[in-house]
Amino acid sequence: MTSRERVLTALNHKNADRIPIHDSPWGATVNRWHREGLPEDMSPEEYFGYEIVFYGADLTPRFPVKVLERNDEYIITTTPQGGKRKNHRDCTTTPEVMDCPIKTKDDWKEIKKRMKPGFTRVDWASGLSRNQREYDEGKFACFSAACGYDALQQYMNSEQLLTTIAEDPEWVKDMVMTLAENIIVMAELMLMNGYKFDGAFLYNDLGYKNGLLFSPDSYQKTHYEADRLLYAYFHSRGMKTLLHSCGNVSALIPTLIEAGLDCLQPLEVKAGMDLVNLKAKHGESIAFMGGIDVRLMADEDPAKIEEEIKRKIETAKRDGGYIYHSDHSIPNNVSFQQYCRVMELVKKYGAYPEPAPEETQAAIPAVPTQAEASAREQKPAQPPAEAPKKKGFKLPFGKK
Repeated sequence: MTSRERVLTALNHKNADRIPIHDSPWGATVNRWHREGLPEDMSPEEYFGYEIVFYGADLTPRFPVKVLERNDEYIITTTPQGGKRKNHRDCTTTPEVMDCPIKTKDDWKEIKKRMKPGFTRVDWASGLSRNQREYDEGKFACFSAACGYDALQQYMNSEQLLTTIAEDPEWVKDMVMTLAENIIVMAELMLMNGYKFDGAFLYNDLGYKNGLLFSPDSYQKTHYEADRLLYAYFHSRGMKTLLHSCGNVSALIPTLIEAGLDCLQPLEVKAGMDLVNLKAKHGESIAFMGGIDVRLMADEDPAKIEEEIKRKIETAKRDGGYIYHSDHSIPNNVSFQQYCRVMELVKKYGAYPEPAPEETQAAIPAVPTQAEASAREQKPAQPPAEAPKKKGFKLPFGKK
């Protein structure tokens, strides 16, 4: 099977030849692996055969990015969102937020003016050619973007944002809807001009280790309408919807299913997200991606990670609906040799029994039909002089 067939089969809750495989090592981890045996001219994606590829657009207000300070350990820069960040040079930690651009509603109004969609926000050269090549190779191609609370953290500090969600949900809803509408316009622009996508991979961290960052009721008031709009649009384009949301978001899963989400990732173990329990409770309604405790990958006892993979994957893969991923990303305390063994174990325990011929045929509808494929044929990538106006832009499912 190709990666596209394998991922679509899993997302359609069918058994493939094996579970799909994807992961997210840190940059510092990749550097370590190159020193320990990963060929210098190969990425982990190529070496381990990761199956999902990502493409996006510039959705920022496009403030100039400047280096304000640099030393051997840190670098301080401005951001395209208009903020200021301090980060380790090797990017091994989350950047420290030093300043955010939105402190009042007037700040938001000025930033909103700078966020108009346009053709110059897309990589029509190398990005489009890479998309065409990887799509032809059978990779599962995703339009990728941050949305909702996750994106807004680039504009407001967390304390102010959480307070505003509680005290002025209509303002937050306006910001969240603006981000969602821009995502839709840019995804449509890319699809109409040559890009091909199988899914949408959206980022919106809604939890932390002890639970949700804000209540399900607050989610309904600020995010639900925008998420339904996003998921409905991508479904209208024949695309699956996948959401990256860190922390313990188990209390929100029924609402995400209702909104139209197809797959939840990464299921952080240290935050209490238990893949086996989630599969038993929600596995018929939503697919899962992740949930393998990355801390055990670096443990000196190799039996621990094998038991983790065996127990969870053998349960999660039943009746499809599961894609391998670590429960967050691979830190640089995991050696190349340890990770190679992880990949061997995932393939061993993630394999399905050889299906009977009729079972094989039953899984094939996961791949787009000829009619669907024809509908997704795109015009050559020759960007016109101007982008379509957002105002009055018609979405395929009837909303404007």
